[in-house]
Amino acid sequence: MIQRVYEQAQKTQVFSSVIVATDDQRIFDHVEAFGGQVKMTSPAHTCGTDRCIEVLESEGQNAYDVVVNIQGDEPVIDPQQLIQLCRAFDDVSTHIATLVKKTDSKDILTDPSKIKVVRALDGNALYFSRQAIPHLISGSSAAFYKHIGIYAFRAETLLKIKSLGPTPLEKSESLEQLRWLEHGLRIQTVETEIESISVDEPKDLDRLLTILNGR
Repeated sequence: MIQRVYEQAQKTQVFSSVIVATDDQRIFDHVEAFGGQVKMTSPAHTCGTDRCIEVLESEGQNAYDVVVNIQGDEPVIDPQQLIQLCRAFDDVSTHIATLVKKTDSKDILTDPSKIKVVRALDGNALYFSRQAIPHLISGSSAAFYKHIGIYAFRAETLLKIKSLGPTPLEKSESLEQLRWLEHGLRIQTVETEIESISVDEPKDLDRLLTILNGR
């Protein structure tokens, strides 16, 4: 799975470096075996963002303009999605960006492992939740968006995040992006039409293998 994600990221041809950040020796050895670039990071990290910060600091904060955090559980991530996400930084006001996709799937909307997001008119995220949001009263309608958990940061913003303390909403939903919102950072959402399959649970792997076998 890690190798698939790595190779999909390389296909974009827009990244100056593709690096696997891990604290697991098995993953480290596996990436080296297939010829990938890998860095061992602290086992104390609780999220991928912290691993990205450690790698950025080790490389030098001026080494990169933008850092994209691609989760290792996205083995069929489409390179076009990553290119689309990076284009958000053509706007100098963008400091954090992430992908979203419209959905009307009841399975997704009722699954707490699939994160939902509501957006402002300018595309900035208003809130992320494990619940289906917004709640619709009788006779009303609105678009539902599934969050695709790939983030991109300007390097200076990523380093700023390191100093932000945990927040109440972050703890209540166990979603790190709520910490950024609670501290006043803006997250630009980029809508994609491409379906992405993250492997969060064993049932997701079964679904993915069914799709790949079908292809």
